Amino acid sequence: MLTMIIGFYTVYIFIRLYVSVMQIGFINQVKRKKAILLSEHDYIDAANYAVAKEKLSMVEAMVEYALFFVWMAGALTWLDELLMSQSPLLHTLYAVLGLILINGILMAPFGWYSKFKIDEQYGFNRSSVGQYIKDTVISTLLTILIGGLIVWGIAAIINASELWWLWSFCFIFGVVVMMNMLFPTVRALFFDKVTPLDNPQLQEEIATLMEKTGFVSSGVFVSDASKRDTRLNAYFGGLGKSKRVVLFDTLLQKLTPQELIAVLGHELGHFAHGDLYKNIAMVGVMLFAMFAGFGNLPQSLYLQLGVSPSPHIMMMLFILLMPMVSFVMMPLMGLVSRHNEYEADRKGSELGGAVHLISALTKLVSENKSFPLSHPLYRFFHTTHPPVIERLRALGSDIVADVTEDFIDPCPEL
Repeated sequence: MLTMIIGFYTVYIFIRLYVSVMQIGFINQVKRKKAILLSEHDYIDAANYAVAKEKLSMVEAMVEYALFFVWMAGALTWLDELLMSQSPLLHTLYAVLGLILINGILMAPFGWYSKFKIDEQYGFNRSSVGQYIKDTVISTLLTILIGGLIVWGIAAIINASELWWLWSFCFIFGVVVMMNMLFPTVRALFFDKVTPLDNPQLQEEIATLMEKTGFVSSGVFVSDASKRDTRLNAYFGGLGKSKRVVLFDTLLQKLTPQELIAVLGHELGHFAHGDLYKNIAMVGVMLFAMFAGFGNLPQSLYLQLGVSPSPHIMMMLFILLMPMVSFVMMPLMGLVSRHNEYEADRKGSELGGAVHLISALTKLVSENKSFPLSHPLYRFFHTTHPPVIERLRALGSDIVADVTEDFIDPCPEL
């Protein structure tokens, strides 16, 4: 069984690397053709940025594989014995959080390099070293606190019921729903300074827009995201009465009011179609499948690993294998998500005007240096949004791309 799991993980890493190689080769090929949506200089810049990020992702994948192999080859047993405690609960907490922290520390240089080398080179990073360290420390402390509570809850469930995997799924799914509700509050409390939108006219237009779709919000806010990054973004966060609209200050600086309304119309399209709840449901299905699988692992696997099927070992295996399972599930989730994006664009064009949404999407590509083309394999495994060219075509743009049609998703009927 252990050999089979290592084999599956090896195939997963190989596919990741192969997809990255195909994506890098594709971008390097099409970047020599006529620029699309961007100026010639920005088109090359966006291509080089995408290639740099993909090369870093390949190195991350190889390190991730090495870590997985080390854990499976004996490090799990070592950590289990090293953190032995007279209290089973403390033993579980130490072991699971120890695994998370060790992997986090070993993978941390990649986040640093991405932020202060690649993003810095291409003009995205505005975060200081002090700000980055502060964010990292806060994220780590939140992980220890929230992660510790989750570990304690699952350990209690495992010890209380033979159907622990089913009740653990219910518990984790509840945590997912709660985190979606609390996300805007937590982000505003620990990371971003969020203030009410100080533009009565725009606020009134947004309120009118929300009334058209029945979206009830606790307010419209502006985040000081520019202190960390130059990219444009906005999000609708929370569930129920905790919902709020948060605009990055960079978005307000770069988009006209009409373009902003069109972008928010797109986001409200997701709300009108219940996409947030659909996404939560898909996550629930994925978690259910994962817990069902981990709840029925054969005893022979634990014997081969040299450990007992204790709560912390089960959770550690879950954490180690979760990336592989998520990768397998991603194509289905991406397919649904890309369909939802087209539908949200349709709603955004109705609420804010297709011309303004086309203009806003074009600006987002330019400001975020998003390379507009990608290899079909990369889209299949990684992307949650359709190619921007096809989104623009669906909105009525007559944009032309000098690439083989096999590399572009079909434009859906509107």
